[in-house]
Amino acid sequence: MVNYKDLGLVNTREMFAKAIKGGYAIPAFNFNNMEQMQAIIKAAVETKSPVILQVSKGARQYANATLLRYMAQGAVEYAKELGCKHPEIVLHLDHGDTFETCKSCIDSGFSSVMIDGSHLPYEENVALTKKVVDYAHQFDVTVEGELGVLAGVEDEVSAEHHTYTNPEEVIDFATRTGCDSLAISIGTSHGAYKFKPEQCHVDPATGRLVPPPLEFAVLDAVMEKLPGFPIVLHGSSSVPQEEVDTINKYGGKLEAAIGIPEEQLRKAAKSAVCKINIDSDSRLAMTAAIRKTFAEKPAEFDPRKYLGPARDNMEKLYKHKIINVLGSENKLAQLD
Repeated sequence: MVNYKDLGLVNTREMFAKAIKGGYAIPAFNFNNMEQMQAIIKAAVETKSPVILQVSKGARQYANATLLRYMAQGAVEYAKELGCKHPEIVLHLDHGDTFETCKSCIDSGFSSVMIDGSHLPYEENVALTKKVVDYAHQFDVTVEGELGVLAGVEDEVSAEHHTYTNPEEVIDFATRTGCDSLAISIGTSHGAYKFKPEQCHVDPATGRLVPPPLEFAVLDAVMEKLPGFPIVLHGSSSVPQEEVDTINKYGGKLEAAIGIPEEQLRKAAKSAVCKINIDSDSRLAMTAAIRKTFAEKPAEFDPRKYLGPARDNMEKLYKHKIINVLGSENKLAQLD
């Protein structure tokens, strides 16, 4: 058993309470490798933002669970080395699908886990989430549950259609499970292809497709039922068009990739939405930089020469999200 506190990590409880009160959201960035982690930590330190390092089940399989744990511990020390004396870093399991997966993460030093029972019948979701909560809370690990289904594909998470969260269920779910935060469905979606073209309208000024707005009425109803309760948005990448254009310019084929408008995410971040998940955007930033390097320097074969620019591009993206979208800049509990 590895306790996350021994790794220098924190859970989300105080972090979320402060975010709700302050009208901002904590960045939850997924990582699979060293360059992503470096970019996340550098961006968080330079903007003085708390941050959640998210690891999916697929990432654990890809990078190795033991290595990821030591990377998270290294992230804390790296943040200190960069000048942040009191970093606030969470290691979070994204979309845990079984009790066993969540238990394995808790036992190996994660400070927060998500159990996603949203695809199950309601009572089974309640039972599974409560089982994870009962185990996690023994070690002061926070738990995120989910109500409603997000469409889209990302890693091993896949659903063809979304189902909005039913506000009438949230009080019962939160009370019976004891979860610390709740992921809801209000129209966000996993992956880079969040909407079909026919769901969107064309902006006459830019000629670009504009997706339908998020269902803020659902969010408002949830907040009315659970005032002050931490709400989470998954599938919240904005799919920056400049990264898509760069990828396509240098041989890629991302057609009709559409994300969530950043102004809608900023609006959500000012409410009880205190955690916003972003994964696809960093993948796009990384891929765009690598494709550009390969196209402009076809003789290059040193991984540092193309992963370095990719890391820099991701850091730039993360800083933008922290400052302009999530509003978590200068929100560390102890500013150094």
